[in-house]
Amino acid sequence: MQKEYGSFQMGIQSYSLRNFKTPEALEITQSLGLQHWEAFMAHIPLTESTDAMREYHQALRARRVKLLAYGVVGFNENEEAARRLFTFAKQMGIQVLTADPDAASLRYLGKLVEEFKIPIAIHNHGPGSRYDKIDDVWKAMQGQPDRIGACVDTGHFLRSGEDPVEAIRRFGERTFGVHLKDVKDRTQFKVLGKGDLDVRGTLSALKKAKFRHCLALEYEENPSNPIRDLEECLNAVKEAAKKL
Repeated sequence: MQKEYGSFQMGIQSYSLRNFKTPEALEITQSLGLQHWEAFMAHIPLTESTDAMREYHQALRARRVKLLAYGVVGFNENEEAARRLFTFAKQMGIQVLTADPDAASLRYLGKLVEEFKIPIAIHNHGPGSRYDKIDDVWKAMQGQPDRIGACVDTGHFLRSGEDPVEAIRRFGERTFGVHLKDVKDRTQFKVLGKGDLDVRGTLSALKKAKFRHCLALEYEENPSNPIRDLEECLNAVKEAAKKL
């Protein structure tokens, strides 16, 4: 089924399944035909326990789901806490950390992304957040190693009056993550394809940017019973992928 999404590693931000415990969330992911996760921290809590990490690996393998990304995580002036998170990511095989770093953390994150070879993707979180506009993310990336890039949350950029397609074009190959969701009139989260997102344009821009990371569907609505809506969202991606 993954071939229906073209060259993309189609997955889900497990926050979409936040009302389900980890085993059931993984079961739903498998039932949707998806093989990739960006894990919400409540599903895969940060730990230094090798036993706990072994259990996480076993649960993921049992459902044939690969943990590609993790977040959204915060970074502040505490470099030691950040190092623990990067160590956890390395041990779990996580390829990208989706992040909301404050200004103090940007003084050391360049060093950690190079040491661990794990990029961080700065996540925009809509009006009122520190990374509201495309320019806010862009400015944070300046002067940093190429492994500090962006997670384009299409829904939150729409809420901010920004064009997600333009964001991808601007960030280019430093687009390390996508939270694929739709919003209507800057206010109402919608099933993908029923809001203002140019789904085909988004995929086209990602293809031009040689995007090879987790394309994570994220659905904010109906958290107790999201499966039919998620299926509809995925169908919209499939239809758009056919037209690339």
